[in-house]
Amino acid sequence: MSFNYRVIIRIIGTISIMIGLSMLLPLTVALIYHEKEAGIAFLKSVLIALPPGLLVLIFIRTESTTLKIRDGYMIAALCWFIASAYGAFPYLFSGVIPSYLDAYFESVSGFTTTGASIIEDFSVMPKSIQFWRSFSHWLGAMGILILAISLLPALGIGGLKIASAEAPGPTVEKMSTKIADSARRLYLMYLSFTMIEIILLNLGGMNLFDSLIHTFGSIGTGGLSNYKNGISHFDSLFIEFIIILFSAIASINFILYHQLLKGRVKDFFRDSELRIFLTILLISALLISLNLYMTGTYDSFAYSARRAFFQATAFMSTSGYAIADYTFWPSFSQMILFCLMLIGGCSASTCGSIKVIRFIILFKLIVRGIYKRLHPNAVVPIKVGGKIIAADTVSKVSSFTILYFTVLIFSSLVISWENHDMLTSISAAASTLSNTGLGMNLLGPNGNYGIFSLPIRLYMAVLMIAGRLELFTIIMLFSPSFWRAR
Repeated sequence: MSFNYRVIIRIIGTISIMIGLSMLLPLTVALIYHEKEAGIAFLKSVLIALPPGLLVLIFIRTESTTLKIRDGYMIAALCWFIASAYGAFPYLFSGVIPSYLDAYFESVSGFTTTGASIIEDFSVMPKSIQFWRSFSHWLGAMGILILAISLLPALGIGGLKIASAEAPGPTVEKMSTKIADSARRLYLMYLSFTMIEIILLNLGGMNLFDSLIHTFGSIGTGGLSNYKNGISHFDSLFIEFIIILFSAIASINFILYHQLLKGRVKDFFRDSELRIFLTILLISALLISLNLYMTGTYDSFAYSARRAFFQATAFMSTSGYAIADYTFWPSFSQMILFCLMLIGGCSASTCGSIKVIRFIILFKLIVRGIYKRLHPNAVVPIKVGGKIIAADTVSKVSSFTILYFTVLIFSSLVISWENHDMLTSISAAASTLSNTGLGMNLLGPNGNYGIFSLPIRLYMAVLMIAGRLELFTIIMLFSPSFWRAR
């Protein structure tokens, strides 16, 4: 079985056009704020991205539009690397980041919604660059490829194989009979949430530009702020509430919102993953609140709770926002935050990490293992929400989790080669793999990934893409069987 190269090239061309067109928005921002150099940088970038895509669609014709699952994995991997490659040019041409490889790291961090950065102070950058960095979160959050899938029927190409390679969660669940229709409905909901948050933040005192930046960062769970002190700049309980609310909303399975719109309210609130997600988040925030108050970190319980709920949501949603320097918090609170970063939100959401549904399945697998030791002949299926989970799905969840922690341990060893302290090294691996951006110790709210060498940052860039594509898509590229024709 060989690759369907013509279809792959046409889809890559589509992605190139999408990235080129998306750069017209920050170009408009540059014109509004009279940023001549940044405007020229975006114009150059558009001219680099658009022509190849247009030429591909004009001259590359496909005899067969059939995609195999192997084609889907190849497309998913290539498109994220290529989108990030195009996205790096504005940083380079504007002079914000003089090295292309450094700019590539920044671009990967943006599209994967990680938020890890080598830029010390975004507030001094051109506003158009600030907009592009944040907008790349918004583009990457629901998956650039999921957007492409909604356009593929116009090219005569089906998108299910790509969706199964790119979409988060153990399975790809359709909301309609056509995967392209499902993708369009997902983006319609995503756009609706985006507009609502922009309006609310604007009502809360933010100007339109700041509302856009922080909406892209929270609904896209990327966490970028255009102020050096982040959300603390506004010192507003209302703004903090809106940001954590929409970070949490973005962490919930978007298919549930579709059910809610169809009037299936009970199904929404009965969802096991949603209830466990909210329970973990609530209990974690309360424990951190008590720990902060009882250790005297903050004078009042209300103030402790305000900080705790915000940071707990920021870590579990992998948005990576910060309103406090949690590296000075008690170790108990920091450990909870670290665990939340590894858990992540729900499947089919915009957040990263392992996802709650996998932990539910693993917990039930452990319970079944204990039960079968007492009753060896018993047949005990794994159930979630009253539905039996197929043995194949349970196996996939187990193998993914083992692979995740294997990559995490290996990456921690690789990063520790630079002799930073153990907590910084481990949290750097966990932060990039989970697409969170925030870390511990040197990678706290005031930290910067510029402390690492270029080779390590490039390794982290691969980690970010691997985490965004749920590992197997990238890992399979190193398998000899993946490249065999049969």
